[in-house]
Amino acid sequence: MADTNAKLTVNGEEYELPIIEGTLGRPVIDVAALQESGFWSYDPGFKVTAPVESKITYIDGGKGELLHRGYPIDELANHAEYLEVAYALLNGELPNAEQKADFFEKIREHTAVHDQLRKFFEGFRRDAHPMAIMVGVVGALSAFYHDNLDLSNEEHREITAIRLIAKMPTLAAMSYKYSQGEPFMYPRNDFSYAENFLYMMFATPADVDYEPNDVVTRAMDKIFTLHADHEQNASTSTVRLAGSTGANPYACIAAGIAALWGPSHGGANEAVLEMLDEIGTVENVPAFMEKVKSREVKLMGFGHRVYKNFDPRAKVMKETCDEVLEALGVNDPKLELAMALEKIALEDPFFIERNLYPNVDFYSGIILKAIGIPTSMFTVIFALARTSGWISHLLEMHSAPYKIGRPRQLYTGETRRDFVKVEDRK
Repeated sequence: MADTNAKLTVNGEEYELPIIEGTLGRPVIDVAALQESGFWSYDPGFKVTAPVESKITYIDGGKGELLHRGYPIDELANHAEYLEVAYALLNGELPNAEQKADFFEKIREHTAVHDQLRKFFEGFRRDAHPMAIMVGVVGALSAFYHDNLDLSNEEHREITAIRLIAKMPTLAAMSYKYSQGEPFMYPRNDFSYAENFLYMMFATPADVDYEPNDVVTRAMDKIFTLHADHEQNASTSTVRLAGSTGANPYACIAAGIAALWGPSHGGANEAVLEMLDEIGTVENVPAFMEKVKSREVKLMGFGHRVYKNFDPRAKVMKETCDEVLEALGVNDPKLELAMALEKIALEDPFFIERNLYPNVDFYSGIILKAIGIPTSMFTVIFALARTSGWISHLLEMHSAPYKIGRPRQLYTGETRRDFVKVEDRK
């Protein structure tokens, strides 16, 4: 509800702009009345623009707080399974015991993919990046689920969400197996969501008795939870914008995967490992950090655009990282290098004063590396986890009246000019 109005004077004309209060966070000024003034607002990067109203996720960057449906992220990561969090994102509340059993069973029923989808993989080069494959095969799901799909229908929305969340680990693991030249492993529905993904990633037909490590399984489930949703980020906004056209929801999720791929978004954890490769050895860390201070190089996996102090997801991820490294006893020079970077960033006043703390990408990259997951799969796992958030936002939009997204621009090109025939052009 609009509580008060802001007043804007443009060329002597005064316009009243409603101030709208949410349940948490900053109030927003409804600038729709600007259209009458002949002016538009200008906000590169949408830094102070709220184009949607949502009840799903809340972030307070100053406090370092992340809430999903009101539940703090650390409590969810430490006490709930990823699929419970997915249920809450979709439905507004954590499931009770009966709802949990029913939702988990529905997910298990839909983990398999149509056998014809295997042929899509064969169209990719063997050295194709797994994210390139994911954009293609997830988009291809729209060819299998399109007839009579009506997202104004609650049952259709539910089955769409279940299919996507259930099939994403299968497609992700298939993308990895294809890139490795290994046979696909079909899902095992006696495993949990995280166990099943690890099984499809690492088991082979000659090792069907593969049992995921309990510590690794818990770590993977937490990685899924900590990446499940993050409000109106670039990929979520892409999914919503595509969805606002009425596009097939599977195609919308593929659009989100494409947006996530960028190194400034989901590709950041991959960029962390690439940075460690560039540094080389622990002995090079002090010199590298001096280059960071002089802005000669960029420090990947530290700081965050939204959080002005410690990323709340990183706190949980650091604890998980320590558990995994201890349990696996991994002796990897690259992990030793990462710990050296972390130590300097947490102790050096330069980084502390600028709130350049390790973020969730830094620790998740280290964990995935320790588990044995290749760098090229890091963003795929991010996409797998974020699917629950993407589809929750898309279906929230479809559950109420909405408008097609149509931003405007500040035009700085040529003014109107006459066409000149080619023989008369200079």
